[in-house]
Amino acid sequence: MTALRINTESPRARRRNARHAVASGLPTPYDDMPIEEVWAEYAQTHAEPIRNYLMERFLPLVRFNAERVHQRLPDEVDVEDLMSAGMFGLMDAIDAYDLSREVKFETFSAARIRGAILDELRSMDWVPRLVRHRTGKVETARQSIEMRTGKPASNDDIAAFLGLEDEQFEKYLRDSASVSTISLSRNCFQSDGLKEVREIDVIRDDSQADPVGEVQRKDLKDLLTKGLSRAERLIVILYYYEGMTMKEIGATLDLSESRVSQMHSSILARLKAQMQHRMRELEPLPEHK
Repeated sequence: MTALRINTESPRARRRNARHAVASGLPTPYDDMPIEEVWAEYAQTHAEPIRNYLMERFLPLVRFNAERVHQRLPDEVDVEDLMSAGMFGLMDAIDAYDLSREVKFETFSAARIRGAILDELRSMDWVPRLVRHRTGKVETARQSIEMRTGKPASNDDIAAFLGLEDEQFEKYLRDSASVSTISLSRNCFQSDGLKEVREIDVIRDDSQADPVGEVQRKDLKDLLTKGLSRAERLIVILYYYEGMTMKEIGATLDLSESRVSQMHSSILARLKAQMQHRMRELEPLPEHK
């Protein structure tokens, strides 16, 4: 067995050395000793060489617990960072372990290693724990309802399942909306050229207008309303571009709803006849070889 060299002079040095802890490759006098005797000697002396030996011997426990926690985390979280935090839990477990209690060290240290990893994750998390707790309750309720009913759960179903009033449940939903974050630098997919495409490369900005689409929209509007009277133009624009109902258009133009509907049908018939004569103009141009 080889000795693990970890300097603990300062918190910053401890964190750096814990992440990059490596074996020295040198034999130690504890390699051939029963582990019970090693623990007994460490309990009496708390010598740093013994602790370094124990750190190396039980180092796989850190990776095991870090990988288990990492399975439920996003890909952006590095398992090496979790191991760095878990090393401090292993140090604390070694210092606090009592051989006389007849508890296996693997069992005793697992809680401390896992706790150190979770504490590090909480310190890095910008979302309050209460918000995380509420988000987890909503998601658990959603999954339970969907597993029981076999169909998507509505907000009313979730609120009833949790026994929450409308205002309280809306606060839960607002809190949940602020929890989800996505790294723009993470890989989205691979292109045909095996080049990794990031989220920031394909993200869509709906707040920006498409210049080509705006020009096409204006040309189509001019084409459809060409030759129509002012009232007819307003009916087409308000109905198809503004999304108003016939009743709302009638109130705007001071016409009855039936009159607006009659004018609309007449406009469609005229536009259909007009477009049939201009179909060749609307066909796409042939590709040049």
